Amino acid sequence: MKIVFTTCAMCLLSMGVMAQESQSRETAKQESVKDTTAQKEIALQEVFVSALRATKVMGVSYSNVKATEYEARNLGQDLPILLNYLPGVVTTSDAGAGIGYTGIRVRGSDATRVNVTINGIPYNDPESQGTFWVNLPDFGSSVESIQLQRGVGTSTNGAGAFGASLNIETKRANPEASALIKSSVGSFNTLNNSVQFSTGKLNNGFDLSGRLSRIVSDGYIDRASSRLSSYFLEGNYQRGSTQLKGLLFGGHEITYQAWNGIDGATLEQDRTFNPSGLYIDAQGNTQFHDKEEDNYKQDHAQFHWSEELGGGWNSQMALHFTRGRGYFEQYKPGETDADYGIGLPANEPTDLIRRRWLDNRFYGFTSSLVKTLAKGQLIIGGAWNTYEGAHFGEVIWAQNMGTAYKGDRYYEDNSIKTDGNIYAKWQTELAAKLTSFVDLQYRRVGYEANGAETGLVDDTFNFFNPKLGLTLALDKTNSLYTSYAIAHREPNRNDYEGGNPEPERLQDIELGWRYLSPSLQLNTNLFYMRYNNQLVLTGALNDVGAPLRENVGDSYRLGLEIDARWQMHRKWLWQPNLSLSDHRNIDFYFKKDGVLTPLGNTQIAFSPRFIAGQLLQYSPNANTNIGLLHKQVGKQYMGNIDSKASVLEGYGQTDLSVQYQWQPSHTFKNISLQLLVNNIFNKLYVSNGYFYTYDDDFSNPGVVTTIEGAGYYPQAGTNFLLGMSLAF
Repeated sequence: MKIVFTTCAMCLLSMGVMAQESQSRETAKQESVKDTTAQKEIALQEVFVSALRATKVMGVSYSNVKATEYEARNLGQDLPILLNYLPGVVTTSDAGAGIGYTGIRVRGSDATRVNVTINGIPYNDPESQGTFWVNLPDFGSSVESIQLQRGVGTSTNGAGAFGASLNIETKRANPEASALIKSSVGSFNTLNNSVQFSTGKLNNGFDLSGRLSRIVSDGYIDRASSRLSSYFLEGNYQRGSTQLKGLLFGGHEITYQAWNGIDGATLEQDRTFNPSGLYIDAQGNTQFHDKEEDNYKQDHAQFHWSEELGGGWNSQMALHFTRGRGYFEQYKPGETDADYGIGLPANEPTDLIRRRWLDNRFYGFTSSLVKTLAKGQLIIGGAWNTYEGAHFGEVIWAQNMGTAYKGDRYYEDNSIKTDGNIYAKWQTELAAKLTSFVDLQYRRVGYEANGAETGLVDDTFNFFNPKLGLTLALDKTNSLYTSYAIAHREPNRNDYEGGNPEPERLQDIELGWRYLSPSLQLNTNLFYMRYNNQLVLTGALNDVGAPLRENVGDSYRLGLEIDARWQMHRKWLWQPNLSLSDHRNIDFYFKKDGVLTPLGNTQIAFSPRFIAGQLLQYSPNANTNIGLLHKQVGKQYMGNIDSKASVLEGYGQTDLSVQYQWQPSHTFKNISLQLLVNNIFNKLYVSNGYFYTYDDDFSNPGVVTTIEGAGYYPQAGTNFLLGMSLAF
């Protein structure tokens, strides 16, 4: 393939008299002081995330994303959908249109294995290890930048990264007072409204900014509605070498359940059908429970203190607290007291409505010290966090309550998880153009639970996670890097419910080449991830739609990732990426038709071998951006036995993004119009599903037959979002 580089040179000529030159020097001096102060403020703010982020000399495969890069598409869809076009990423949406419950996988690893931090604070739910973006609707509007590290990456806080880590930095202080009103409408009766403000930097060094958002959508899938609200409030105080930052943010989501999917026959006949809430009334008519909903609130508080200590040292400390509480409601026909034990009729089945509650608290602190060395950097950090979760279920209605009372709890259990880690990262120049990176982390995890499904759990895990890397700068534009990392990870609550899980161990080898020039940035990365006791998705779901996992002994992920950013012309930008990979269970055994059968090396579930994405952007002038985005995902298996029944066919999706903005002379600083047309070619595709097996020894007594089944989550055809923002 032949690449033609187009370059252009620009010259700025200035002339003036001596008085003008003198004035220019004085102005330049003032601007220089202002720039230096601004750079110092930005540097202090970056301390909040710098201890966890990778740089080009660390031998890690990563992508940096500024919020401005997805601004034209930020019209209410969840953050995973906005990151859909990054290398090795696959996303999905239960409701089919990117609003509501969404998920992300990286290198075939599911969302429970993608470590997420917000300003260095863990965001993954400590117990399930999942990330529920629906709890933070429109959070992309409060983000400054994101770094996605693929593989083990650098040491981070919270659950270990087994597929990737996503490091999010929230909005930085705005030096000027401002306000922004955003609204968008779209397909499926989608409406998004938000208001943002900033006081700007006040004379006392304080500033305050915030956001309120409201999103409603009916969803592509029947009744898969979303009623979402969120808030974000941030205060900053900066004086000299000290910066204090306080944040309050959270959300409330009410979503109609769409986690059950549909079978293959229904997919062909009625792909938007939603079986959730279905029951038959006394007259024999099909009905749907109108409150088959998930209703959850989550609030976060963070306090950060950053200090420049002198001598090249910077410190960061943060305290955090998260409160989550809510339930999901279900209509359950034909139930008896056998599963409830609260006095319902024992022998007479009754329809009932139940709620299953979660009330949790998560709190702790993080800290780091960063030392700038003559030829490198030293970072020492750590964290200690505690999670307390109360689980309980209650029956709120039944056709025949028996001796039970409304609100009687039919189960109640509690769990506690502690998570502490310390790490040291040392980057230094070993020789001319050769830089080394050493990252050592010790992590201690304790988990206690007493649920009927989990049994009594009281486990403690001690993990040592070393990472080593080398980077060789061949010249100003070319560099080679390699790294070796070991990581460990504990089971989650669902794993305990499935049996007696073992902790996982991963060895990750990365080898790459980077080319960095003003017009072209290119990264080519080879990875080999070898697992012991990897907890892979089985394809099956539990009774609340959560994916189930099991230990599979030895397994690996091997692949090649290529991504580039090419400014072909001042008006044209091209960002392609490609991932070719192989994901295998080694010597996998499966009990089929009652006989334990060796299947050899099988493909790991939900791990496509081919993923490609690209953005082609045309900017005819300073006010207009037109983007064409394409995502292609290859065939994947939804189980680990290479069954044809578990195949999820490959798919492609193309989106069109248009943004036009201008700066009126009065009232508004900026007006922006945005149009996003998703799936412009109306491809009827499925991005996610499930696969299950069970043994049938009833149909033919004495003979065991393994039955296979699959379900699918269809995604929307062509749909649009149209937005407008007014900046004051």
